[in-house]
Amino acid sequence: MITVKQRRARRGFLNNSSYHAIGIVTIFFFFAPIAVTFLASFRNGAETGLPPLPPWPVNGISLDAYHSLDSFGSGILQHTMNSLLVSLGTVLITVVVSLLAGYGFSRYRFPLKQVFFVLIIATLMIPFQSILTPLFIILARLGLNNSLFGLTLVYVTLQLPFSVFMMRNAFDAVPKEIEEAARIDGARDLKLLFRVLLPLVLPGVATVAIFAFLNAWNEFLAALVLLSSNEKFTLPVLMMAVRAGRLGAVNWGAVQAGVAVMTLPCIVVFLLLQRYYMRGLMAGAVK
Repeated sequence: MITVKQRRARRGFLNNSSYHAIGIVTIFFFFAPIAVTFLASFRNGAETGLPPLPPWPVNGISLDAYHSLDSFGSGILQHTMNSLLVSLGTVLITVVVSLLAGYGFSRYRFPLKQVFFVLIIATLMIPFQSILTPLFIILARLGLNNSLFGLTLVYVTLQLPFSVFMMRNAFDAVPKEIEEAARIDGARDLKLLFRVLLPLVLPGVATVAIFAFLNAWNEFLAALVLLSSNEKFTLPVLMMAVRAGRLGAVNWGAVQAGVAVMTLPCIVVFLLLQRYYMRGLMAGAVK
């Protein structure tokens, strides 16, 4: 005869098994396209035009696709460095500015505080395409057209409204008693911010950094319009040339290799910061 305890144990086992089975199936559907792309990028030149299944190289691992990708533009290393410089610069400036702005909006009182904050958030409703021409003219007047630094400033401008919103919520979630205790101990302003509050809002900082990096790394339209020198193109612009092919012939091996190169840094950044990601998104939701 089965006891109540045994029934509960069996029900719990079935529930856990169903939960893990659904998770494994979901992971498979998300991971399968990435795995197929990475495996297909190691096919040799003769296999690139074959059907995608099986995804692994049939005749052994080859770097032909990466060699073909390196023949486009100024070389894959140059364009990868361009994307890294722009993305890391965007992350650094966005994190610093949004950290200071979020702290100011959360802790200080000044005239029209809520009005300024609403105006910052309202810029999220403006389509980027509608301000691309004014941005082009402004950068040209400042001498920053066809410049990676100018492109970085554009990305920072686009990312700041969301980042300021996130950081203000992160600071709102920190009890004010902690700040008051630090002030009693002699901490003031920037020292208080970076030594006391910064460790407490790291989940928000990580979330801002992830979004800033991914948006700058994958952005295509601004880089296409604002950059005119081949040696300054970022990876998304290079991939447009690879996808267009030469004389109408598309090198699918180079396309797969380019997708793999563009995907890998995004995966690495997310895996490094994922422990803070969900906590950062929930910052300010519950006090």
